[in-house]
Amino acid sequence: MDQALTIRRADLADLSAVNRLLSRSYTKLLSADYAPSTMVMAIPIVRRTVPTLLASGRYVLAMDGTGHVKAAGGWSFAAPGAAEAPGWPEAAYVRHVATDPDFVRQGLARAIMAAVMQDAAGFGLRGLDCLSTWTAVPFYTALGFRVLYPTEVSLGPGIVFPVVRMLTDLPPT
Repeated sequence: MDQALTIRRADLADLSAVNRLLSRSYTKLLSADYAPSTMVMAIPIVRRTVPTLLASGRYVLAMDGTGHVKAAGGWSFAAPGAAEAPGWPEAAYVRHVATDPDFVRQGLARAIMAAVMQDAAGFGLRGLDCLSTWTAVPFYTALGFRVLYPTEVSLGPGIVFPVVRMLTDLPPT
């Protein structure tokens, strides 16, 4: 990873930059694994992050020396599309992990996920649940996630997005 890159927590002021990253990343990196019809229907929906996720303090960014977002990701107590769960569940959910297509394979997503895993473990959580794109399954497997099963996420009436549900255990803190 380039020494000029830093990891920091996101906030609401980062919303536009994160949405640009998600759009650029998902549009380019997922196209090899998803049908054009899926891309046309799903990408406009999945490329928008939830503002409350950025405001939660559980979303982090990898920034270059000029302040541009090169990778991002986080976690939440609630599954994607659900309201935050009350209390302290044993597992949390990986959310909106993405890397700029020009910066893949440079350790940025790994650094993001290390921060996510450390933060979630610090809350006493014992695991992370992930709805991975087909494209990201090898990445999450390399981080210790195990494949549970393929599934689909409903993004709206008649719009489904195929994903793979994966889990990993977090080390005790």
